[in-house]
Amino acid sequence: MSALPSRAEVVVIGAGIVGNSVAYHLAEAGWRDIVLLDKGPLPDPGGSTGHASNFIFPVDHSREITALTLDSMRQYEKLGTLTTCGGVEIARTPERVEELRRRLASATAWGVPSELVSAERVGQLMPFVNTDVVLAGFWTPSVAVVDPLQAGALMREQASAQGALTVSAGTEITAIHTEHGRVRGVATSRGDIATETVVICCGVWSPRIAELAGARLPLTPAVHQMIDVGPIPELAATGTEIAYPIIRDMDAMMYERQSGADLEIGSYAHRPILHEPEDIPSIEAAALSPTQLPFTHDDFDPQLEDALELFGQLLDTPGAGIRHAINGLLSLTPDGAPLLGPLPEVDGLWSAAAVWIKEGPGVGRMMAEWMTHGCTETDLHGADVARFYPHQRTRPFVRARANEGFNKTYGIVHPREQWASGRRQRLSPFFERERELGAEFFEVGGWERPQWYESNRDLLAEFGDRIPERPHEWDARWWSPVSNAEHLAMRERAAMIDLSAFAQFDVAGPGALGYLQELAMAQLDRPVGRLCYTPVLTPDGGFRSDLTVVRLGEDRFRVITGGADGARDAYWFRSHLPADGSVTFTDVTSGVCTLGLWGPRARDVLSAVTEDDVSGEAFAFGIAREIVVGEVPVLALRVSYVGDLGWELHAPFEQGRALWDAIAEAGARFGVVPAGIGVYGTTGRLEKGYRLMGAELDAEYDPVEAGLALPRVKAADFVGKQAYLAAREAGPAATLCTLTVDDHTSSAGIPRYPQGGEPILTPAGERITDRKGRGSFVTSAGAAPSLGSYLLMAYLPPEHAVEGTRLLVEYMAERYPVTVARAGRTPLFDPDDTRMKA
Repeated sequence: MSALPSRAEVVVIGAGIVGNSVAYHLAEAGWRDIVLLDKGPLPDPGGSTGHASNFIFPVDHSREITALTLDSMRQYEKLGTLTTCGGVEIARTPERVEELRRRLASATAWGVPSELVSAERVGQLMPFVNTDVVLAGFWTPSVAVVDPLQAGALMREQASAQGALTVSAGTEITAIHTEHGRVRGVATSRGDIATETVVICCGVWSPRIAELAGARLPLTPAVHQMIDVGPIPELAATGTEIAYPIIRDMDAMMYERQSGADLEIGSYAHRPILHEPEDIPSIEAAALSPTQLPFTHDDFDPQLEDALELFGQLLDTPGAGIRHAINGLLSLTPDGAPLLGPLPEVDGLWSAAAVWIKEGPGVGRMMAEWMTHGCTETDLHGADVARFYPHQRTRPFVRARANEGFNKTYGIVHPREQWASGRRQRLSPFFERERELGAEFFEVGGWERPQWYESNRDLLAEFGDRIPERPHEWDARWWSPVSNAEHLAMRERAAMIDLSAFAQFDVAGPGALGYLQELAMAQLDRPVGRLCYTPVLTPDGGFRSDLTVVRLGEDRFRVITGGADGARDAYWFRSHLPADGSVTFTDVTSGVCTLGLWGPRARDVLSAVTEDDVSGEAFAFGIAREIVVGEVPVLALRVSYVGDLGWELHAPFEQGRALWDAIAEAGARFGVVPAGIGVYGTTGRLEKGYRLMGAELDAEYDPVEAGLALPRVKAADFVGKQAYLAAREAGPAATLCTLTVDDHTSSAGIPRYPQGGEPILTPAGERITDRKGRGSFVTSAGAAPSLGSYLLMAYLPPEHAVEGTRLLVEYMAERYPVTVARAGRTPLFDPDDTRMKA
């Protein structure tokens, strides 16, 4: 065993596939004095790397997860530890067949060769399957198995051969030393190591290790049951670990795969069985390993019946029995995604947790890029550990969401589907009024936010056939035609929209302007009372966030960002605060409520409740002013995300009810309706071609491609400036376009409506990629009621980003004609912006 150094450039805790991958890629990136620690023995330290079923299905509806998986597969193949066997996901129900059709679209979008196959073809691919219970299959030839322990050993060897890595097994972390909010070192059972950078790669133990530094990781260990049945002569006769495709029995929430002479069966169908990290047994106390707990037969009995129905030919083999059975531990998070990146509470503390074997090497490479350059090649917006607000990192919340999410692992999850647990955490002062009006609440960042109002259902009759129905249940799920009616009412009269989920920060002090100039792409040195929309870039010029900045005083600013991104943005701003104390950063979200008021009658309504002059001459677009609405002091912003005349009205939280009542009462005679986020975030936004963070805007695209490059580049330096200048010089590899769906009619004769994530294809049905290798896919989709059309947004390479170009969108394994209606930023609705600037 190597001597433990007294100092390290970085300490990586955990020698499973993730920790090995992080250490290896840090060495490849030029880091030296890397120490990799694990309390267990090597090559198998006792975590999930040693017991998890080591297969890889590459297709996921998430572009992010698919990219990490494909990168990992390439790395495993390069290491010689990947065995390709193919895999079939089978459907027993019509609903699952539809889901497989959706998976085919995702496979096409992300460039993974796959196909839908018949039950007969499933039987040809895997001859032991009872095809009588199979309706269809999703065949992916590239599905593979991997030896993660051997891959990890090779990574350690290669990093050590560079003189970059010290490995210490049997070494337990007893403390993480911090000083003034920064990592200073770790204490171990073999001595202390001084370091300013620690990476937690401990899987199910990760929360306990993070707590040593005073940080919270929202993760809980959960049981995944597995058994091996054998010996089975037909499998033993192959003389290899795996000779047949892996089967995922999706409706039964199970998988079956050959493991030498055995058939391995795993289940996600049993009850959620959650554990606490500190209750995991020690290596000495564990019968097999700390993450292989005693099997609970009663939980698996129903699944065994499903397995017998599908694989009875093998499982009924005389002499075959259960030779191995465990309750294996894996990591669950509140939203099912990994926990990657710097932890907000402690500088120098990083997380690479809740990562599956199929993503391990890809995560290792991204972490090394992030730690070295401050950004990653693959956008990790959905996996950033900083995405969680404080209440979402509490144990009760994590357990509630994990308990609800476990059975969704193989479930059919709609892209708009809402969580039932952990609700009503953050309520706006308008909540009771909204509930009285029959609001359908969707949740973002813990906030209950109206998506539409049942009180507006009578608008459907008013607008009649301008609001098409969605006859297919999937297209209509978590959606209502009332949203389209609210949109039309706003366009004709006015609407009030609850925007209290905005995250809001006050930035003040003598260094405030310089500090914000260093983060924002746009010029913020503007007169007091002006507001500015600006992207915030990553060091390599992609989108980190987009937000509005209001100059409230010479050295005082208000930063406003989306509720879904508030936690990430708060971390980013805090992590860049100057050390000299010249800037204060205050999260004022909980002290401010926001009511949007838009539509051609918005000025009439506001004039009726304020003595302040809100005429176009006195209160121009892009201006912020303090006014009084009724008896409520309000910061009014003349801005619009829906493309109509109006204001954001920001008020003290405790006076929100009075603000709502004043606007509602005054608006009654003008026909004002409450409208939900379905209007603000989808229909109104898409008609104006406005971009959304996490959809059109992410780290893999730049402002030139998104149509957000400014006429001039400010003189002040800012994060990502050099990359931005280079992008302006090089020109776009792709351009963000708005497309119309020309014909919605499916083969069943009913209209279908893409939801987002679908591939855009050439008229010949070929996948479209740009010169950077990025495939074209739908970033946002939704109705444009004012235009009588249905819109898609997608990045297209220059040869396709031409108005009038005819293309196809693939949705649920069918292709529909689309036309490029706009290439670039000019909106389809009110292209000159005359309505909102009136």
